[in-house]
This record gives sequence, structure tokens and C-alpha cells, in this order.
Amino acid sequence: MLRKIMLLLLLGTALTHPVRAALTIEITGGTEGAQPIAIVPFAWDGQDALPADVAEIVAADLHRSGAFSPLPKADLISQPHEGAQINFADWRVLGAPNIVVGKIRPSGNGYMVQFQLFDVFKGAQITGYSMASSAQELRRTAHQISDLIYEVLTGKPGAFATRIAYVTEVVTNGKSRYSLNVADADGYNPIPILHSPSPLMSPSWSPDGKRLAYVSFERRRSEIYIHDLATRKRDRVASSQGLNSAPAWSPDGQRLALVLSKDGNPEIYILNIKNNSLQRVTNNPAIDTEPGWMPDGTRLVFTSDRGGKPQIYQVSLNANGNGGKPQRLTFEGDYNAHGVVSPDGRSLVMVHGQGNRYRIAVQDLSSKDLRILTDTRLDESPSFAPNGAIIIYSTEVNNRGVLAMVSLDGAVRQRLTQTEGDAREPAWGPRTHRIKP
Repeated sequence: MLRKIMLLLLLGTALTHPVRAALTIEITGGTEGAQPIAIVPFAWDGQDALPADVAEIVAADLHRSGAFSPLPKADLISQPHEGAQINFADWRVLGAPNIVVGKIRPSGNGYMVQFQLFDVFKGAQITGYSMASSAQELRRTAHQISDLIYEVLTGKPGAFATRIAYVTEVVTNGKSRYSLNVADADGYNPIPILHSPSPLMSPSWSPDGKRLAYVSFERRRSEIYIHDLATRKRDRVASSQGLNSAPAWSPDGQRLALVLSKDGNPEIYILNIKNNSLQRVTNNPAIDTEPGWMPDGTRLVFTSDRGGKPQIYQVSLNANGNGGKPQRLTFEGDYNAHGVVSPDGRSLVMVHGQGNRYRIAVQDLSSKDLRILTDTRLDESPSFAPNGAIIIYSTEVNNRGVLAMVSLDGAVRQRLTQTEGDAREPAWGPRTHRIKP
């Protein structure tokens, strides 16, 4: 948002310093009316303890979605591990329409995980799958099972087997240490990608999930880097005089929309990753910032105060990447910024300001109806889950920066809190691996 741009202009210097803090999820609202589901602990044929409880992870995933309410373990009348062991007449008494059973056995250097989903009232299997997993990937395998169950029962893709990126700040003896982190969508397995005594901002995922673009102040001014997550190799791609900020990957992964002030005031540009060519999109005396792509890659949304106060605009791109005449998208309220378009192109999520409160709101791009989704005071940096059902954002609770999630309808709310320091600037990664039963 525009106040962030002003902050960037004032901040100024990156070295490594280990900061690794796990995120803990707390469901703060929205499980009323969720559909009951029975998830039976999976059988394990090995001797050593498993590194993760697959059934417990699946239950936690489905519970966090707000669509399902897993039965407590104490209420499970038996523990079948395959369809032949299920007495459907007994399970119908509990009123849960579906039951998940499964088993795990050693396989090579890892495991073979099998699960089955049944319709309790019909006594029929809905879906089932077997998949190989290493010990390190067992949690991810559980998330993939959650995705399959969620999609079969709701008709919508799941987003449990995805990752989030975020920035943490830990202050020790008056000195800040920053870290760019990647974690599972449920906050587990946090991995620090970069540490720095200087601010890190605006992480943005490439569509293939292999790279992150972000802003770093390690050379005492804002610059944009692209970081390969597998090799840890990074390239500085924007270091013009003045401001270099707000990178956003195009849907095809070939371009970055970004903000540069090299020609005076902040304007939107498009950088071609392959040949480093730049195309200027906006040209206005106002501050134009925070670009985001429409799913078709032919248009950008961005924040501008060209009308006097921050609002969100849309601009079409021609074949050369140059912009046409911007059209204003938001009209309700005096402050609308950081617009992000949903994966289906139907909704625009934003930071909506009223007085001294900045909350997450969503606008239907067809009807123009706007709904406020959160009730906190300082909400920032919204980012859609790849299935468009959940929005992650940063907020402040008890004077600490934390991450939070809210469903698109505002009904389901969660909070992700780390053990130390502040967390901010979340970005939800893409779905990069899909299993079809």
C-alpha cells in the first residue's frame, strides 16, 4: 500500500543470521455448520514410530477448511482400516455421512500409504488411492490426501499441499533480524530462505513454485531479487536509481510486473525475465504501485492516488506490454489498496481503509459489491490460496505481527502465530503437484 512505499524510501542495509520460528494455527471462528466426517487412525505395519500421524493431519486440514468437523477419536466406535472391516450400519448411528480409513506399510526406504473414502449411508467407496512416500514427505502425502477428499466432497480443489512464503522480524538487543521463510500451508516445516539485518519485503511466487521474487535492502536501498528455491541461487533483476519494489509474477512465469521510480515518481513497469527488457505501463504524476495480474495475463490491477486518494485501477496490456487507459475499479470508501485478483478472475481482495482501521475486503468484479471480511484494525498484504477459497494476510494482535486466514465468504477464520518476533508479508504459493485417483 502507499504508506509502505513511503516506508521503503526511508529504510536502509544482508548477511546471514539464523531465525527459524514455527507457526501455530488457531481456529478463531467459522466451524459452525461444518459437515461431520469420521477419520479413523491409519494402521501401521512397521515397527518404528512414524514421523507423522497421517490421519491426524488429514483431520486437522479438513477441520481448518471450515467445511468439515472430524469426529473426536473417543467417539469412533471402531477402528477399521479398509472397506471390508467397516460395519456401515453401526457407523450410520453417528450421523457422519463419510468415513476415511487407511493403512501404511514399509516400502523400500519409505512407505506406501493407502486411504479409502466411503459414503456411510450408501455403504459405497467414493474414492481411494495408494501413494508412495518418503519419511520427509509423509506430511505432504497427508496433505495430498486431504486435497483429494476435499475436492471429491466439495467439488472444489484443495490447497492443503501448498506452501506459503512470509517475512519474520526478530528484535534482539534493539537490533532487528529479518528472515524470508517458506512453510507448509498449515505452518509446519518452516525453512528460512534468506536471513538479513536489513528489511525484506514483498515475496512473490513464480507460477511453477520454484522461485521467489522479493525486495531486499541489503545494499542500503530497495532492490528486487529472484531466488531459486532448489539451488539457493539468486539474481538481482532490478536495481535502478530510486525505488524498486512490489514484484508480481505473470501467469506464464515469463514476466515480472514491478514498481520503479527511475524516471521520477513511482510507475508500473513489466520486466521480461529472459532478455531483461522493460516496458513502461503507467505514466502519471501520481504514485502508481502494487501491481497484480489478472489470470489471463492481459491486464494488471494496481493502486494509485491519481484520483486524490488510494484506489485500485485496471489497465489492459497490448502486445508489447504497454498499458492502455486505466479504469478505476473501486469506489466505496476513501482507501482501497493492494488489490489481488482471485484465481478465477471473479473477485478482487484488497485492504479497505475506514478511518484509522484497515481491514481485508473483497469486491465482486461483476456486481461491484464489496464485503468486509475481517474485524481487526491493521490488516495488510492479502494473498489468495490457489483454489481461491481462503485469503492469507498479515495483521496485528497484542502489538505483534501475525499471519491470519479468512475464507472468501468471511465465515472461517484462523490465526498463525510464531513463537517469537513478528510475521508479515505472506504470499500463498501455487498448486504444483496434483494427484488424480
